Amino acid sequence: MYIPDHFAEQRPQQLHRIIHDNPLGIVVMPGDSGMDADHLPFDFDPRHGPRGLLTAHVARANPLWQRCAQGAPVLVIFRGAQAYVSPNGYASKHQTHRQVPTWNYEVVHVHGVMRVMQDPKRLRRTLALLTRQHEASEPEPWKMGDAPRAFLDDMLTKIVGIEIEPLRFECKRKLNQNKDHADRLSAIVHLRERGETALAQIMLENLGPLDPEAAPWSWS
Repeated sequence: MYIPDHFAEQRPQQLHRIIHDNPLGIVVMPGDSGMDADHLPFDFDPRHGPRGLLTAHVARANPLWQRCAQGAPVLVIFRGAQAYVSPNGYASKHQTHRQVPTWNYEVVHVHGVMRVMQDPKRLRRTLALLTRQHEASEPEPWKMGDAPRAFLDDMLTKIVGIEIEPLRFECKRKLNQNKDHADRLSAIVHLRERGETALAQIMLENLGPLDPEAAPWSWS
């Protein structure tokens, strides 16, 4: 991935946040007919080993797990907030007209080794963690214990757990860092007005402490 220095992100807390908040990863690896991609929800444990551990599961019918039984190189892509940015969003455009369209986004690439998860207890734990995370916002969160034991045991025979040991992270946060302060602020306002509030908030936080009197909208 091409990463200019001003868009490069090295802070572990930012990498971990993007993965945690956007757990549906794109798993890319060589397949029988070329490059193959699968979309899997992951649990990421940053405390495991030197670079953390990604765990997930696939259907037993999915050939992906058979290709990684002894370990296979893999790339996992986690894409965070993203949106189109119009030249009209920059304050300087209205004076100089020297702006062009762009796309702002956050993305993490995890390069690692994928293996089959051999321990059935770990597979159950991974499923429980994923369930707990994504059911947390439900009025009455579902948990694995809600399902009949025999049904759950049968479902578990139809999936295979996988784990990915990260070897290297790449993180790109393209948030207008190459623009001047006024253009960055006006782009944030433009995105907020278009309903792209998630990206606008991330861009605002990336600016650091601001003088409220310099902001082009009310902070209340």
